[in-house]
This record gives sequence, structure tokens and C-alpha cells, in this order.
Amino acid sequence: MMPFEFRFRTVAVNGIEMNVAEYGHGPLVLLCHGWPELWYSWRHQLVALAAAGFRAVAPDMRGFGRTSAPDDVAAYTILHNVGDMVGLVDALGEKRALIVGHDWGAPVAWHAALMRPDVFPAVVAMSVPHRRRGALPPLDTLRKAGKADYYYLYFQEQAAEDEFARDPAFTLRCLFHIGFGETPRAEKMSLYVDRQKGFLGPARDIPLPPWLTESDIAVFADEYRRSGFRGGLNWYRNIDRNWALTAPWHGAKIRQPALFIAGTNDAVITGSMGQRALDEMGDVVPNLQGKLLLEGAGHWVQQERPDAVNDALIEFARAHLVSAA
Repeated sequence: MMPFEFRFRTVAVNGIEMNVAEYGHGPLVLLCHGWPELWYSWRHQLVALAAAGFRAVAPDMRGFGRTSAPDDVAAYTILHNVGDMVGLVDALGEKRALIVGHDWGAPVAWHAALMRPDVFPAVVAMSVPHRRRGALPPLDTLRKAGKADYYYLYFQEQAAEDEFARDPAFTLRCLFHIGFGETPRAEKMSLYVDRQKGFLGPARDIPLPPWLTESDIAVFADEYRRSGFRGGLNWYRNIDRNWALTAPWHGAKIRQPALFIAGTNDAVITGSMGQRALDEMGDVVPNLQGKLLLEGAGHWVQQERPDAVNDALIEFARAHLVSAA
């Protein structure tokens, strides 16, 4: 049984069938999850936003959970994902929404704001800063730099799918553990992959972080046991295609009010590339209202620190969504 009587339905959007969880009434807030997650990653935010007077909607994104997973790898581009969110707003009978994204959902939210400011008057992103579009395709750049062990490149391979699908419960326990802010440094997430050991390393007992229960893991694992990991990995397989498709927005800036939230121990922003993106974000998002960096939190910030994230979301939504309605 799901908590709080979330409403579930399947919505036809942009040529696919999208599973959504919904709670509350009021101005619309869309919550876009990342990899390897589900709508369930937003369970705490759905409840808090609804209590604050918002209509909170968290879909299983394209290729995840009970949403359609097209066979064609090229059907997972940033344009498809932004199109899904535009279509979802319309299918829900609304004209505009605050869009919120975490992990891979953050680039969807950023690009939705960039491409459709009429639909998304404000944006919140977690863990992944908005970056200036580079001069060269990202995967080609990594290969030419000799970084063939970077995880983006491993995720292009069938081996990644096979590794993650071998034991979905272990995969998810491991990924939540190594991305948790308080996990010991020696057990932290590495962005580079030893092909002999795989991304996850050897089978072992993995402790659950205090913000997850066995029931929570079961929700994720049951869905991935059924769906596999291919849909989500196909997002990574479009990184260079996304670079090509976004050429018309080269040099464009996101001018809506924006908020960035991350944990100070998130590997995405603590590496050299991530730190540079964090430092330069104000250049490409000139109306950035703030960078909320939660001390000691890791990558799974909205699950690790739900109260702080909820407070920031609600304050931002009241300031920039209600006033734009």
C-alpha cells in the first residue's frame, strides 16, 4: 500500500503513456526524478507541497517504472523529455508549472525552462548545475582526453545493463549507499569504472542509509526487476545527440527565477568539473535566486534531507509560481 493515498493514473503525452503520482490541489509543481529512480523519490515532497497548497505531480520519467520505454535509443533525447513535460502540463489541464528536477531530471528541468519559458515560469534543480553548452560533443571529448573509464562511457555498453540487472535490490542499495553524504570516503561513489570490477564492485552486504527503509528499497527494486535498467541508461546514450540537438540554444541563458539545491558531499559538484559548473552557473542562469548547499548531504538530497528541501521548495514556489499564476 502506498502512503498518503497518492492518486495514480496513466496519461497519454508526446506519443507515450506516462505513469504519474499526484497529490494536492492548487498551482502545479512537476517533479522530475533522475537515475536510477522513480516517482517514489519525491514521496516526501508530494506530501509537503500538497499540504502547502500546491498540486504536486511526480511522473515516472520516459523509460522508467510504469511509463513507456520506447525501443529506439534515439527516443530518449532531451527534446523528447522536455516534450514529455510540456505535454504533461497540457494533459493535466494546466498552462504553466514550476518544474523541479533532480539528477538527470535537473537537465530536463533546466532545458524545459530554457526552451519553454511560457510554460515554466520558474525552475528548481537539484544536484546537477546548468552548464554552458560546450564547443564539442561531450563523449567524444572524454574519449579524446583518454577518459575511457569515465562512467558516461561505461553506461553506453550492454555490460552496464547486465551488471545492474543481475540483482536490482543490490544495485539500488549500493547506489544509494555510495551516493549518501555520510558514507565513508573509501566507500563513496567514483565517477570512473574499473571494467573488471564493474560500477558497483563485488557483491557484499550493503547497509541502508537511515533515510531509507527495506520497504522503500522494495518499491524501487520491484519496479527495476520488472523493467530492467535499459530505459534509464538510454538517457546517457543520447549525451552527444543532445549536444547536437541543442545547437539552436548555444549561448542562450535561462532567465526565469531559479533555485539550485545540492548536498556539500555530492560527487557531482565536488569534482573539478562539477565545482566549475557550480561556480559558473550564475553566468548561464542570471536570475539564480540562490544555491542551497546542505552541509554533509550527498547526491540523493531530497530523500536525505526532505525537511530542508521541502522548506526551500515551498518558499520558492510561493514566491515565483503563485505570483506568476
